[in-house]
Amino acid sequence: MSRDGRTSARTSRLLAPPRAGRLGSWAYALRTTNPPPGADLRTLDVVTVCLVVTRAAVLPMTVLAGLVAGLLSVRADGFSWPLYLLAVLGITLAHACNNIMNDLSDSDVGLDTDAYPRALYAPHPLLSGMVRRRSLGIAVIALNAACFLIMIGLATQRGWPVVAFAVAGIVLSVAYTAPPLRLKARGLGEADVFLVWGPLMIAGTSFTAVGELPWQVWLASVPYGLLCTAVLMGKHIDKIAYDDATGTRTLPVVLGERRARGLTITLLVAFYASTGLAVAVGALPWPVLLVAGALPVLRKAAGALRRPRPDEPPPGFPVWPLWFAAICFLHVRRAGGLLVLGLLVAAVADIGLPLSA
Repeated sequence: MSRDGRTSARTSRLLAPPRAGRLGSWAYALRTTNPPPGADLRTLDVVTVCLVVTRAAVLPMTVLAGLVAGLLSVRADGFSWPLYLLAVLGITLAHACNNIMNDLSDSDVGLDTDAYPRALYAPHPLLSGMVRRRSLGIAVIALNAACFLIMIGLATQRGWPVVAFAVAGIVLSVAYTAPPLRLKARGLGEADVFLVWGPLMIAGTSFTAVGELPWQVWLASVPYGLLCTAVLMGKHIDKIAYDDATGTRTLPVVLGERRARGLTITLLVAFYASTGLAVAVGALPWPVLLVAGALPVLRKAAGALRRPRPDEPPPGFPVWPLWFAAICFLHVRRAGGLLVLGLLVAAVADIGLPLSA
């Protein structure tokens, strides 16, 4: 079997057809951002609709960021479980809201069409008729209201920096797709994602939990931000032909596919290099070197990125035309999970955490 064949087989096993029943439907939507194959979009249960519309399959990227922040801070004097858990809830709701707002913005500017990847790898909430625009608007208002109340509650305990983190996150999230900035279309979307999933989420959540923010936490946020940026690079490489035709100048469109694939490999390798550097200077505890256990996945991901995308999707592959995005996401799951595991070991054993009583 070819290397592409082995990669597609592993991916297809993870994205296997769902078991029968609602639990199977929910599990499939959580793995793939799709409803079960052959499902009638008009009769889907509410939970499956919410999971698909919010693209809940990618929300674990935010949950992992929250876990990194919490484990960095959990042994610090003044660590507050209620404030920490509320902050993680806030960033997760914000991510779900951002996904919906992106669909609304890209539909309004005419980018999302039936022939664009957003409507091909999963049902587009509006174009597929799954939900009405009014329902999406209500969801955005409700989610933003919940995030606002969480921000106010946290700010009463930790002060104005909470508001600064939250506002910066909102501005960058809206500016990613919404006019007039549309950072995604100006080659700046990748930098946007690095800042949000790295320093803003991790440093902001850590500060909320303990009320202080040493330089070590800022540096410790870099490796995970690089992982998430690699996923977006993979997604934008998958969409180069579509984005170039619509004048959407993502960074891969600006660089060209070959250089963009090379940059994505560099980002993946930089995760390991920056993790090692953070350990060397005391920003991360040495047990996080468990991330070396993801090097076999890195090798496979880098090998796939060195080759052009296959012309056809492998059998049972549910998120086509995304290919590199799926491969990079699988690497995030493994490497990010090992990063969290290493931090958990350090927290339990009180080994070298930057914030420790």
